[in-house]
Amino acid sequence: MKIVVVGGGVAGLVTALSLHAAGTTPLVCESARELRAVGVGINLLPHAVRELTELGLGDALDAIALPPERLVYCDRRGRRIWEESLGLAAGYRWPQYSVHRGELQMLLLDAVRTRIGPDAVRTGMAFERFEHQGPGVAAHFVDRHTGAPVVIEADVLVGADGIDSRLRAQLHPGEGPPRGNGVQMWRGLSRYPHILGGRAIVVAGGRPGDKFVAYPVADPAVEGGPTLMNWVLEIRRPEPGEGPDRSNRPIPTEEALAGLSGWDLPWVDLPELIRGSTDIYEYPMVDRDPLPRWSFGRVTLVGDAAHPMYPMGMNGGSQSIVDARVLAWTLSQHDDPVRALERYENTRREPLNQLVLANRELGPEKIIALAEEIGGPVSAERATAVSQGYKRLAGCTTAVLNSRDSWSVSPAMP
Repeated sequence: MKIVVVGGGVAGLVTALSLHAAGTTPLVCESARELRAVGVGINLLPHAVRELTELGLGDALDAIALPPERLVYCDRRGRRIWEESLGLAAGYRWPQYSVHRGELQMLLLDAVRTRIGPDAVRTGMAFERFEHQGPGVAAHFVDRHTGAPVVIEADVLVGADGIDSRLRAQLHPGEGPPRGNGVQMWRGLSRYPHILGGRAIVVAGGRPGDKFVAYPVADPAVEGGPTLMNWVLEIRRPEPGEGPDRSNRPIPTEEALAGLSGWDLPWVDLPELIRGSTDIYEYPMVDRDPLPRWSFGRVTLVGDAAHPMYPMGMNGGSQSIVDARVLAWTLSQHDDPVRALERYENTRREPLNQLVLANRELGPEKIIALAEEIGGPVSAERATAVSQGYKRLAGCTTAVLNSRDSWSVSPAMP
């Protein structure tokens, strides 16, 4: 079976690795002329780490990532509101990881080229459109290196081309651009000492647009030195009539310092953090409405092309990885690709649609919003109910994840 994956990000590369593990030889077509280690931090929850481990990537991932042990919610003055254990410390059989997104993408890219072949990822291939052609699909691209049109025939076409997916746009014409909630995120990486013990993800503030997040993605190169700290500041500004600003503009150091001047967090020197940062960029908080369908014949969607969501609960990238594994498993179970894609969608679409909507309602970060409303910490019982309710919706409670069957086509790798 010939499968073409549109998009060479995390979702597309894990899809390729999963399909290969299931016995096929997929081709990844990526629009960028070159794939490089760019971006900031990303969190991989235990349900995603399980899938990467069962793909044989556990040791490689552990070598480039840090396993946070706790999530700490604080108010705007840095006072603790709620804390919970993460990963192995929470009883999962797999850790949670914080990692530089670019390093993760390069790890996956190297694995694809090593396992499938050096030509398994074709860069500079801008997807234009597809058409069903007899028993298969014809995918039309433009080679950005030469400007020439390229047509690739496949048995299955998978859209892993992100929130601005052109494949999704053909499946659902007229959908329009992503929707924003008025929040812009300033994101940066800084060389800075560990905070709160070094294995913590810290979320301070209240509602979206009034929040600060920090977590390390790499330990110090030398003992006692600075770590590589990922940080995010959310600000709210009125939306222009044409929608959120998606220019990803660079934020000057002085503007970032001014934006953080009203914060008082005793466990971090914010001016030092900002001055130690490399490039700081602004990104809008955007998502898309849930879709009534992902799959049309031999064409389907995974990851942000299928279910882009607000970054609440650290679930976007993790759920993309699970998509890839379920898709490969269902394709291995059916001779008819159309039936396989229907089964994949029936397994994943509705839970993910519900997760998109839950993230609009703040997901687990409802805990700090509630604390802001009442002017102090919420009860442990209420905070636990919010946290566990979100995990159940995401399918990642310890009981469910530790006991469910593997999505591996062959026995799980150690």
